[in-house]
Amino acid sequence: MTVMTAAAIEDFLDEIFPQRAGTIEGVGPMRATMSLAIEDEHLRPGASVSGPTLMGLADVCLYVAILAQIGPEPMAVTSDLHCRFLRRPRGDRDIIANARIMKLGRRLAVGEVQLFSAGDEAPVALVTATYVLPDND
Repeated sequence: MTVMTAAAIEDFLDEIFPQRAGTIEGVGPMRATMSLAIEDEHLRPGASVSGPTLMGLADVCLYVAILAQIGPEPMAVTSDLHCRFLRRPRGDRDIIANARIMKLGRRLAVGEVQLFSAGDEAPVALVTATYVLPDND
């Protein structure tokens, strides 16, 4: 069960993190999906989507999944992020991010995000990340 809807998370992020990239497509128990419309600023030579673009979208998508579970918390922050680039992300398609929280504890959340070029079944990258959650005691 989630404690925040996608719309409520969008409103919260508009207030605290307006520079983020991507659109929330949906949230569910321990999950979130986002998309990013690819523009020229996201491309590197060869018309591939850049690594920083992929990692940024993955980071925000996992944050969205966490917010859906714990509620509006601006100080949940990334403490570790590892990205495996698996294949060329197409510059002529949107990027889709599917985040899954693998562990949600009192102080840490661990998750993974698979990133896809829209319409492709094979992921272009796999990101694992850890977030530190504030101590609300």
